Amino acid sequence: MLTHSDLYSLEEYSKIRDEFKKAAVNHRRQRQVRVGDHMTLHFEDRVTVKYQIQEMLLIERTYQSAGIQDELDAYNPLVPTGSNLKATLTIEYGDAVVRAEKLKELHSVEDRIFVQVFGHEPVYAVADEDMDRSNDEKTAAVHFLRFELTEAMIQDFRESSVDVFVGVDHPKYNAVKKVNIITKEMLSEDFNEDHILERVA
Repeated sequence: MLTHSDLYSLEEYSKIRDEFKKAAVNHRRQRQVRVGDHMTLHFEDRVTVKYQIQEMLLIERTYQSAGIQDELDAYNPLVPTGSNLKATLTIEYGDAVVRAEKLKELHSVEDRIFVQVFGHEPVYAVADEDMDRSNDEKTAAVHFLRFELTEAMIQDFRESSVDVFVGVDHPKYNAVKKVNIITKEMLSEDFNEDHILERVA
């Protein structure tokens, strides 16, 4: 969880924004997993969440304590807590007409996203705990996901020789992607509650 003390003031952030943004965007890119042609999981951590908060505070010119706390409260649920992975799922179709049709076909797909450590059962996402982003007819283009792993899964996840997969198991979209070693090593750090925040600073 991030607190006021983890954040830069508006003045401080303005001075380092270009450098910090470049590093944070690269950090986030390394934590992405593309599954099939039209879905990407962006695995969140303290760095990606801090960047989002800093940008919101700067854009909205928020400097009062209550406003800062509102942003912390909004984004902190995306920070892993030591037993889980958290991700933003984006469903990507460039054509608006096609996208609308596909979102109908992919109804409830957010409940069919999984992470699987080799040798263990797949762990399906707990989706959109903040609010219901789908309706009876279609899914949303963006979802927030949480994957709760057991201690045995986490132990194997940390082993460099054990493969980890991210997949979608839905009647209208079925795909599996092996997580590359760099991304897997970065995600392994999400199981350490006290892992370093300022790795991009």
